[in-house]
Amino acid sequence: MPSEEELIASVDALLEEEPQLPFPAERIRLREAAGVTRARLALALKTSAQMVKAYEMGSSEPREPRLSAYRRLLNGWAAKYPAGAAAPAVQQPEAVPETFTVPATPVPTGTKIAAPAPAAESAPEPRPARPAASRRPAAERAVQSPTDSRFPNGPLAVLDGHGSAYGVDDLVMHCPATTIPELVEWTLTESGLGAARLHRNGKDADPLIVLTAEAAVKFGLPERLEGHEQRRSLRLPGDHPVVKQVAEARWQLTQRGFGPWARVYRKAQGGDRQCVQLAILSWDALDERSWPGVADMDPAGIARVLGTYAMRVTTPRGSTAVSGLELMTALRPPTRAVREAATGAWVSGHNAGSLGTEPVDPAPPEATPEHPVVVETGWTGGFLNEEAYQWARPVDALTGQECTLPFAVGLDLNTAFLAAASRLTVGLCAPDHFHAPAFNPKIPGSWLVDLSHIELDPRLPSPFTPDGTRPTGPAWYQTNTVAYARELGYDVHPVEAYLRRETGAYLDPWHDRLKAAYVDTLADLGVTRDLDDQAFLAAMETYQQTDPAMAAVLSAIKATVKGGIGKLRERPQGRQYKTGERWPALERPTWRPDIRAAVISKDRTNTHRKVMKTAQLTGLYPIAILADCVVYPAPGQSPLSVLPYDEAGRARPGAFRLGLAPGMVKPEGVQTMSWAVDLIEKGLNPARHIKGGDAVLDAGE
Repeated sequence: MPSEEELIASVDALLEEEPQLPFPAERIRLREAAGVTRARLALALKTSAQMVKAYEMGSSEPREPRLSAYRRLLNGWAAKYPAGAAAPAVQQPEAVPETFTVPATPVPTGTKIAAPAPAAESAPEPRPARPAASRRPAAERAVQSPTDSRFPNGPLAVLDGHGSAYGVDDLVMHCPATTIPELVEWTLTESGLGAARLHRNGKDADPLIVLTAEAAVKFGLPERLEGHEQRRSLRLPGDHPVVKQVAEARWQLTQRGFGPWARVYRKAQGGDRQCVQLAILSWDALDERSWPGVADMDPAGIARVLGTYAMRVTTPRGSTAVSGLELMTALRPPTRAVREAATGAWVSGHNAGSLGTEPVDPAPPEATPEHPVVVETGWTGGFLNEEAYQWARPVDALTGQECTLPFAVGLDLNTAFLAAASRLTVGLCAPDHFHAPAFNPKIPGSWLVDLSHIELDPRLPSPFTPDGTRPTGPAWYQTNTVAYARELGYDVHPVEAYLRRETGAYLDPWHDRLKAAYVDTLADLGVTRDLDDQAFLAAMETYQQTDPAMAAVLSAIKATVKGGIGKLRERPQGRQYKTGERWPALERPTWRPDIRAAVISKDRTNTHRKVMKTAQLTGLYPIAILADCVVYPAPGQSPLSVLPYDEAGRARPGAFRLGLAPGMVKPEGVQTMSWAVDLIEKGLNPARHIKGGDAVLDAGE
């Protein structure tokens, strides 16, 4: 027991302490007395209206230097508006309406927030109510708006081994849970975590709890998962004590079990989802290739990176490839509420422009060799080969003038797959088979056609094959590839085709959201639209060192693009798989190899179109292409020595041009021309190595 002297000293110290801030109710009174909205105060404090609300509710306290600034403001208001004085009329918020869920980071200039749909178009979905077990004061629940009160603390939190949960925008909460079931209950009832749906017909994002290694051990989990299988397939055994705890508490795990990304849930009651996503950092939940350096950050840093990604892209659901695929569905939900004419009841109906709820089999040439539609039909008619470029010009096709140029300069196309997804018409239904159809560039599908008669400049790769070689006979091509052959002035006469009658720009909202995330994150790193070419090149030399956290977010966004497209044709995994069997990915509507082929076909033809135009304007021809990297022989070390400009110094349209937008280029690397020629002689691709290391052609599969 402590001595009387120790207790008195402790009490005296408590008496001497001054409160850091006024009580929560007084914070609200002072702001309202000053006639300032939460949105306006958020701008002054360089935070979000969501966090200002948390400060005023007492669920979160600001940290330095924001604490001192907030205290100074409140003290100033207290002097001007003492308790009991009449308060002026409060101006209604204009920047952040209370009916919207407000991002935890300030909304970038130009970002549009979609208003809720009119009630007549879809059934109003009940808002999930705060569970009865909530320990928040009743007065606090009454003050919060119906939307914001669901997720006042952002989409996710990172839990350390001492019970501290780090959220977005410097938020720190205490988490008293000591078991996984208790953690799930706390997350759903007290944490205030989650994110609003991205489409009015979609679903709110489940809260994400990220466990550090110390937190994992605290909850009875092994610090590392060990085994001889692939890391991503490792799971806790069914008899592990934590798995038993989850079952005994009447929670469930998905079929994937308790792995690096675990989902713990109960069946939804009405419109109230009960599901929490867990990510275990020490189990390699965050792939270093997509999230460089993030796993080694402190919890607050991890929360900043993942929180920014969640606000700009989506709450992570697994790998960046999985998140990219989930984002497509979140932005194009398969169903919507419709009213039955006969009964007047609201029922689930198809959401136009989506892929629906049922998977569809591809046409045989669009499938993979192990697919049941190929094996069961004995298909031998060939397959689509729409892949990204992997081409290097043979040494004997290099001219003497090119070999005497001193440098090889690499140009990197920004998020090339994302640029190709823009305004891309794809099929939304199962294919129909046609014989000898007339080619129509507006109909997405696969065409059997002979393009071997098309002869192009030997200094350029063929636009019809990934390796750049000329076709040797009839082959299957996606619509964009055949349309490009006709654009070049050649006749095309398909022998047969698999075409889709229902079409749409399915990927448009996916493209728009990821493009905004990419551009906004580059702006955080000092690379903005208003930079001229020289300033852009200078910014690109140092942007990754400007802010490692935002650089990691940028890396994750790029991985989301490539991985999401790759997931559209996910191949079977595991040593137990047998050719001809269905694998789990085939059971989702987003297993669509034809959409993947359409994106890559458009990307490859876009690249060919630009190298042709650049050659016309500069006389320079590429010596190698690897996916989104194009290598040119150059008189100087800068991309400015390759790219075409007019007399006024403006970039010429149609060719490659510097810039941060998807489809524009930035520097990839520079080496000597003799170095590049030496690699080609050895059968290697200079585009893979020009950055100083091995570039990875990531199809996300």
